[in-house]
Amino acid sequence: MLMDIRQQALEILNTNRVAIFIVAYNAEHHIESVLYRIPAWVAEKLSEIYVIDDRSTDDTFRKAKQVQWSDRTVPLKIFQTPYNLGYGGNQTLGYRYAIRKGFDIVVLLHGDGQYAPEYLPYILAAYRENVDAVFGSRFLLRGNARKGGMPVYKWLGNRILTKVQNTLLKSQMSEMHSGYRSYRISALKQIPFHYNSRDFDFDADIIVQFHAAGLKIKEVPIPTYYGDEVCHVNGIAYAWKCIRTFIKFRLMNYEIFYDPKFDIRTDHRYIYTRKAATTSLHHYIRNLFIEKGKEVIDIGGGTGEAVSSAQAERGVNITIVDQHAVQNGRFKQHAVNLDEPWAEQFPAKKYDVAFALDVLEHLNRPEKGAEEIFNVLNSGGKLYASTGNIAFFVLRLMLCFGSFNYGRRGILDLSHKRLMTINSFRRLLENAGFQVKKIMGFGLPLRDVNDSSRLLAFLDTISHWLARIWPRLFAFQILAICHRPDSTEDLMEQTFQT
Repeated sequence: MLMDIRQQALEILNTNRVAIFIVAYNAEHHIESVLYRIPAWVAEKLSEIYVIDDRSTDDTFRKAKQVQWSDRTVPLKIFQTPYNLGYGGNQTLGYRYAIRKGFDIVVLLHGDGQYAPEYLPYILAAYRENVDAVFGSRFLLRGNARKGGMPVYKWLGNRILTKVQNTLLKSQMSEMHSGYRSYRISALKQIPFHYNSRDFDFDADIIVQFHAAGLKIKEVPIPTYYGDEVCHVNGIAYAWKCIRTFIKFRLMNYEIFYDPKFDIRTDHRYIYTRKAATTSLHHYIRNLFIEKGKEVIDIGGGTGEAVSSAQAERGVNITIVDQHAVQNGRFKQHAVNLDEPWAEQFPAKKYDVAFALDVLEHLNRPEKGAEEIFNVLNSGGKLYASTGNIAFFVLRLMLCFGSFNYGRRGILDLSHKRLMTINSFRRLLENAGFQVKKIMGFGLPLRDVNDSSRLLAFLDTISHWLARIWPRLFAFQILAICHRPDSTEDLMEQTFQT
């Protein structure tokens, strides 16, 4: 078994540039032994070993510099931060260094010797399974942690905290609090770890980021060791920070909260997505009665899947204008920069109906956009325009507590240029010349978060009902149904015909 592990580890070492990164703080009694405990056959295949001392208050830096290493082939580099960066800050620095140096894999060791360097072969061998990170776990083997001297309170705390985190993340890791970690550099490049905490909950942040990015973490069993090292972790504060991290991520998935460290997307374009719930704005527009053969312009309609496809199937003539035109043959599409004059970008034509769903708030000048819509509609035409309601009760509560947090979607979408209430949205449309005939409120689209959840279905129904009764307070989205009256030019033409 040991021979197999050695061969597998050598295979990884021979085909990858592997570095060992040692974080050190007040580890003067252990740093030398940690370095010497790295198996010689592993060390000779490494690209580099580097120690970053985080401005220890003891003699760690000098002791590390004095280590006799001249007989080893692997470069050993000792660095010291200009001031104390914290455990997470030190890791951030070390991983940025690994990326700069072009390593393929970096293994994290602790300078206090709590994690056995002798188990490096097991960490490295696991990369044969094409994973993105390998963590050492003290809980994969039953009873291993207690046999290694882990105190009961730490064992219990670790078990409970890991269970809570797994529940929030919907994962199945055996331990989330091991400091024996390694990463592929290609994976680290995909996540914004530079936003992570500078404290010990950095490790919680990076687990969430790997999960969000769809990166694979493998765990391998390691021994548990507790010696005379000094623990610098405040257990209660650390536990709360870890749980808070996972809660923030879960809230961000529901678009209630935003944090850039969890915004892991390959495509940052604004894409208008379809809402399927029967209580949603999209369902209402998809089921509007529009006479067959009528000309409809869908402004910012994306691929048309949200609303236009359903109308096109009933014989309505659809034209979509959007910054990203996707030709599919079912309707006309034009790539248009809505912030620039429209007439210069696609053939001039008059339409009977316009959809402007959740688009005006994205424009630099919504007033100009509303005027452009007015100009492309026939006299007597209809406009269905929607936007988010900044006076939504959830946002009012957030403001009461001093919170105003943008997100990836929703009312506080990062790409929104203008935030509106019912009154300001009505005023915007009326100033453009429209007559606002009706305002409708739509609640939170909770059914679209999870259509199999009875609780969310119940809350969705309540939200929908409240939004209709009191839209100013409970509407998540506002829909304005408008009439396009004759313009002054229309009246001039009708009056002064010759």
